[in-house]
Amino acid sequence: MTRFWWVRHGPTHLKTLAGWTDAPADLSDSAQIDWLKNRLPDGALFSSDLLRAVQTAEALGRGAPQQDPAFRETNFGAWEGLSHAEIAEKWLDLSHSVWTHPGHAAPPGGESWNTMAARVQSAITARKDIGGDVIIVAHHGPILAALQLASATPADRVLAFSINNLSLTRLDWLPEAQTWRIGCVNQHL
Repeated sequence: MTRFWWVRHGPTHLKTLAGWTDAPADLSDSAQIDWLKNRLPDGALFSSDLLRAVQTAEALGRGAPQQDPAFRETNFGAWEGLSHAEIAEKWLDLSHSVWTHPGHAAPPGGESWNTMAARVQSAITARKDIGGDVIIVAHHGPILAALQLASATPADRVLAFSINNLSLTRLDWLPEAQTWRIGCVNQHL
């Protein structure tokens, strides 16, 4: 069995979309970080290569993570740095499609849900037979893409899940049964 322990990075406090924007994490919530440290097992440590994920992984006290750009958030292209209101003002129909019917629609110059999910799910599949515990510090979208893979849930339904900053989601790959088991979603203090 391989247990995937997904941690969402610390908050950035940005009020705009920050998919591939390399913003630092606020790691001042020492109680939540200590909770994560005590909850997480020893295991292989991976993170997105974006600063907020790397900083969060390092704060877990298990050394430097192996950085993998496959675990990055969705690339929002022309929407990076814009608020939802600004996006809706300029791209109302497209934004509605991207958020309510995730799939092939993508922001200009950005990724669709399907493209991001395929990238993340490919990286998971490459690691699912490692065995033991795998800790991955990533972002909202990639954690939901992992949950989508484990639950075989359509994208529009998996987007209903909350994944808070500094929360824990555990997904177990059971190789003998060739299936996934969901251990927990969005756990935090």
